[in-house]
Amino acid sequence: MSGGPPGEPVSLAAVDPDAARPVPTGVAEMDRVLAGGLVPGSLTLVYGEPGVGKSTLLLQVLLASASSGRSALLASAEESTSQVRVRAARLGPIPPSLFVVGGADVTLVGEAVAAVHPDVVVADSVQALVDPEVSGVPGTLAQVRACADRLAQLARREGPAVVVVGHVTKEGGLAGPRALEHLVDTVLSFEGDRHHALRLLRAVKHRFGPTGEVGLFEMGEEGLRAVADPGPLLLGDRRPEVPGSAVSALLHGRRPLVVEIQALAYGAGRGSAARTAQGIDPRRLASLVAVLECRAGVVTASGELFVSATAGVRAVEPATDLPVSLAVASAAQGLALPADLISFGEIGLAGEVRQVPGADRRLAEAARLGFTRALVPASTAEGPAALALFRVGTLVEALDVAFGLTDRAGGDVPALATGTMPSWPNPAAIR
Repeated sequence: MSGGPPGEPVSLAAVDPDAARPVPTGVAEMDRVLAGGLVPGSLTLVYGEPGVGKSTLLLQVLLASASSGRSALLASAEESTSQVRVRAARLGPIPPSLFVVGGADVTLVGEAVAAVHPDVVVADSVQALVDPEVSGVPGTLAQVRACADRLAQLARREGPAVVVVGHVTKEGGLAGPRALEHLVDTVLSFEGDRHHALRLLRAVKHRFGPTGEVGLFEMGEEGLRAVADPGPLLLGDRRPEVPGSAVSALLHGRRPLVVEIQALAYGAGRGSAARTAQGIDPRRLASLVAVLECRAGVVTASGELFVSATAGVRAVEPATDLPVSLAVASAAQGLALPADLISFGEIGLAGEVRQVPGADRRLAEAARLGFTRALVPASTAEGPAALALFRVGTLVEALDVAFGLTDRAGGDVPALATGTMPSWPNPAAIR
């Protein structure tokens, strides 16, 4: 027994737990994020910026599902069926159990489902669909809500797993009403810079499982490829001998990513300061620059400063404060950081280095990728045996340790082990 009619009380113990068991999509990284796959009768929203690859990802899901013997349906409101056919041919063989219906009328989706009884349905996109019984053009508040509600009823009545595509605005919000997120069972965010290959799929909301996993993909000419080990993709072209390069261990969900943070200080004394951030929160960067200047005497205000997280990754969690600060100081002083040094930690306005969650996973990933030294908050527990931890309580201590690990020629400083650490420039500026 899976439950009774709406409004009729049933014993919770009698409800069939297998009714919400996920069915694998055939795309391993998506199944990882969904804790096994799509649940029959559920409604899932996949959103992201235009051009990031949402349609490609879901077309690959449909192809994989149809290839496994299940039937699949694509409701294409943005592309013609011939356009979909050409795009699908680039991704691999097209199984006969994959169907497509064109047109923006949401009632056509229900008629197609009744005709072919698919196991998986993708509607691309919810902003392009229109309900003829509701006034307004596609993409308006009333239309998006009405179409989403129709698809939710279709999923529960007919039983397929329904996935809808949603676009986001330049500010990162869902184009259309935010209330749409509350009408669906699962919300997946598909992120990435269209000029880079890396794509991240994460669960923002998931009624059938946890939201801690992240799926990684690489965009290529033949579609999206799962990335089992992102290390070579994120660090493959790094030049550690150049000042302004620092490495951090981020956590995307429960998955650690080791990412390079780059900084470039330019044009000292040329006028007012300018700060440019890519993949970094610009407000957070401004705060860190202020702390560097007021608490550690690192002067960057007289020129332009560029800071970037490489490979299109968004490094916005507080754990990136320490590596961003190290990269800025490295660029400002023209001193390269050790190539095998990784760092993470939150920086407070008093210049203190604060603990961040998931230190064990961050350190384990750093050790796996061959890093041998880590600059971490003072309260960090022991890490892998192959990784030497340097615990610091303040930003000034972090700067002293980081630049004390290499001399001006880039070699190790033997005296560091005896505690004779070089002083950071302008220690009197500490307030």
